[in-house]
Amino acid sequence: MHEDTERCVRAVRSKDARFDGWFFTAVRTTGIYCRPSCPAVTPRPENMTFHPSAAAAQQAGYRACKRCRPDTSPGSPEWNHRADAVARAMRLIADGVVDRDGVTGLAARLGYSARQIERQLNAELGAGPLALARAQRAQTARLLVETTAMPMGDVAFAAGFASIRAFNDTVREVFALTPSALRERAARRPAPAPGALALRLPFRAPLYPDNLFGHLAATAVPGVEEWRDGAYRRTLRLPHGAGIAALRPAPDHVACTLHLADVRDLTIAISRCRRLLDLDADPVAVDELLAADPALEPLVRKAPGRRVPRTTDPEELAVRAVLGQQVSTAAARTHAARLVTAHGDPVRDPGGGLTHLFPTPDALAGLDPESLRLPRARRATLQGLVAALADGSLDVGAGADWDAARARLAELPGFGPWTIETIAMRALGDPDAFLPGDLGIRAAAKALDLPATPAALTRRAAAWRPWRAYAVQHLWATGDHAVNRLPA
Repeated sequence: MHEDTERCVRAVRSKDARFDGWFFTAVRTTGIYCRPSCPAVTPRPENMTFHPSAAAAQQAGYRACKRCRPDTSPGSPEWNHRADAVARAMRLIADGVVDRDGVTGLAARLGYSARQIERQLNAELGAGPLALARAQRAQTARLLVETTAMPMGDVAFAAGFASIRAFNDTVREVFALTPSALRERAARRPAPAPGALALRLPFRAPLYPDNLFGHLAATAVPGVEEWRDGAYRRTLRLPHGAGIAALRPAPDHVACTLHLADVRDLTIAISRCRRLLDLDADPVAVDELLAADPALEPLVRKAPGRRVPRTTDPEELAVRAVLGQQVSTAAARTHAARLVTAHGDPVRDPGGGLTHLFPTPDALAGLDPESLRLPRARRATLQGLVAALADGSLDVGAGADWDAARARLAELPGFGPWTIETIAMRALGDPDAFLPGDLGIRAAAKALDLPATPAALTRRAAAWRPWRAYAVQHLWATGDHAVNRLPA
């Protein structure tokens, strides 16, 4: 979008927050880059340039606006609905792969050479993987400086910088303030609880929270997830240790409180929470397309901004999808809770309600199938899935190839369209995943005079592409189920 100068200028002049994260506005006369919705005085068009990423603006020599804080914009929705190498790379960079494994590790995960990935990212985003990761580190550093009392040296290494000098130089370059000055500006804000990191997760309005948080609360696995005091809480398995996230919906943001065993995991924890809640979606584009169908228009008008509840742990979601085959929500939770108690890693929760991390595929690979209170065929399905996840022949993570993952799942015993598309929708994050054979979808289709058979409904739903996963949320919401409403 950043190449469409006329459209970008219109967005900046109208201060349209819907475009925050889509592109960034740099002003030649001030050396500052901003969100499109920045409330500062609108510059002359001839003084504006537009960049596809904050990293590109930084590489061009611009610093972040102190007023609109463009580094905290919602992420681009491009990386949500695309399945190409650039989109997969951006999802992996957000998950910290470059900081952990370098550019060569990123390239290996994608099946390309480092030079190819560098070239593709530069061509589309104006910055390579190192610059994109550096911009992410700068944002993490700012969060730690402003929300904790950590010594600056600890902040530098926790944010992923190789040296204190690199940390100081980057903060001054990106924010035009020293780390100490950033902390002084934030000193008057309310302090979080001891040991906690409190922040706001922005999103593009509107956001309809009922089905999003209702689904997570209604399907919560005891010990791993809970709904408490108006917040969804869950444990997080992170590269450097365990974490606990509490997420509470608010009118213009999602309040997020994190307890982390190692603050180096802050960026990854935030990325996974955003992915869980689908906060980088473009609800206006989704709703406009779905509302064009007369059958869906009343549903969209009633609840604009529905999101797709996803996951912080794709492998966990895949296992839970198998446990949920042909059983009730309550039964699926019970099966999952047994696995957690027997094979999950214990955690300490300052709030007292969470006890375990969900077990890894490696931990489940050696379980005795006779210990599972499941039908024999489903035991075989679970064993096949766990083995494929453990040996790496199946990838359902942030950088997975959606088509390849579907094809590999279809090769495993016991995987039909419902399970594959559930994993595609919630673990892979494919916004076009569709479940025409789901009982709830079929009941909704009948009530709305839509085609009743899966094949006919799939043909009818072609007009909803590429947002069929969002149509699924609207169709499910026609039923009276706890997943469709916020807990009392």
